[in-house]
Parts: sequence; C-alpha cells; structure tokens
Amino acid sequence: MEEKAPGPIGVFDSGFGGLSILREVRKVLPHYDYLFLGDNARAPYGTRSYELVYRFTLQAVRYLFDQGCQLVILACNTASAKALRTIQQRDLPAIDPTRRVLGVIRPTVEAVGQYTLTRHIGVFGTPGTIQSGSYDIEIAHLYPDFSVYGHACPMWVPLVENQESDGPGADYFVKKDIHALMSLCPDIDTVILGCTHYPLLMSKIRQYMPQGVHIVEQGRIVAHSLDDYLRRHPDMARRCTRGGTCSYLTTDDAEKFSTMASVFVGEPVTARQVSI
Repeated sequence: MEEKAPGPIGVFDSGFGGLSILREVRKVLPHYDYLFLGDNARAPYGTRSYELVYRFTLQAVRYLFDQGCQLVILACNTASAKALRTIQQRDLPAIDPTRRVLGVIRPTVEAVGQYTLTRHIGVFGTPGTIQSGSYDIEIAHLYPDFSVYGHACPMWVPLVENQESDGPGADYFVKKDIHALMSLCPDIDTVILGCTHYPLLMSKIRQYMPQGVHIVEQGRIVAHSLDDYLRRHPDMARRCTRGGTCSYLTTDDAEKFSTMASVFVGEPVTARQVSI
C-alpha cells in the first residue's frame, strides 16, 4: 500500500465536550496539527441507539480520513462505547488498515488503578455510556477485583450546552446525582467523569462530592496516553503533520458553535460548517 501523505490529528465528538479533551491534548502535544469535528446537528448521542451512534461515528471518521487525517481520536465516551470497537475491527481493515482510530475509555480506565484504595469505582456518564457497560467491562478486564457503580446523568450535558454550569439548576442536578451515586456504595473513593462535558461542571461537582473522593477527569489522561502512543508508534507520529495549527468543523451553525467552543477551549474559535 502506498504511503499516505501526512495530515492533522482528527478529533471527533458528537458535540462540544470533546473540546475539553482537545484543549488538554494541545497542552501536552502543541506542535501537532489538529482538526476537530463536532456533529452538533445530530447531538446529543447519549440517548441514541447503538446502530445510530455507530453509523454517525463512522461517517465522521470517514470524513476526517477524507480530510487527510491518518489518526482519529473519538473524544466522546458514547462514540467510544458504542462504535469504536466495531470501527477498529470491522471497518478499518476495509477502509485503510494503516490508519488508526482511538477512544477515551481505555486510557481513562488504565489510570484509575493509581487513585483508588477501596477498589470501589463510581462512573458518571450519559445514559448511552452507562447502559453500554463499557466502563464495567474495561475495568473488569484490567482490574477484576474492582467493583463498579454507574449512574446516568441525563441533565448534565444540557446544563453545560445551555451555559447553565454555574446556575441553580446545576446545583440541583449535580447534588442529586452525586447523592444517587454515593448511595449505591459508601465505599466509593474514585469517580470517573465519563463524559467530556462534565469538567465544565467541576466547581459544582467538587462542592457536592464527599471529601476524600478522587474525581477522574479525562482530558489530561487522554493527552498523556496519546503522547505515549505516538512515542511507541513513531511510524504514526511521522504521518501526523506538525504546524501547531487547530481547525474546527461543525455540522451545525458555525457561528453558534464558535461561540460555545470558545468557552471550552479558552480562546477564540472560528469554525466552518460542513456536511458529513
């Protein structure tokens, strides 16, 4: 197979949350080029069926491949839970076996072992992520003696995307959901934020989380995991361009996306609307 021209690292999310991953990745690996794609027109993915999430995610991956990306990060827990394995095992060999698609669940789970003392892990996620059991499966594979307690938070993403992270609604739902999770097991000492939107609620989460519980954010973990991956796969690192640039694409209104994306990445964003 002929050598493909290098391209940017693709980063995909159903909405805005993956921008929190991208922000941390760019801090750790600032010299690479990045192309972010948000499927905002069809978000949220969290309540959609496996088949739809898989189909939408595959369309996005193909689109990013068409833009020259040799490596794509699914910076979305729902897409990682419902589509990643099928894309890796069934689609990539047919599309291009030299390209790679990576997710956020595995590196998050790998990091959990360093935090917990009680071996009781809590997971906050969208209904789709929690129902998939993906965290339960991955944790059981790596840490068979750990116990996992998942709780779906269907209101947390709408709170973030409607810029209500600091409002009274956030207090009500964050407090309610933390109580519901901790009621499942008082020995939980580590909680995974299994959705990339949730870091924007961190001030409220810290406020209502019992003292001593470690909160696991994904951004830094995924960033360091990607750094490690590229060090271990220099052939792929060579296929990722290094210009320090970052471009943003959305399937929804570009102006609306740019305004909200700026909140996530902490700098002005100018996006372009595309159809996938």
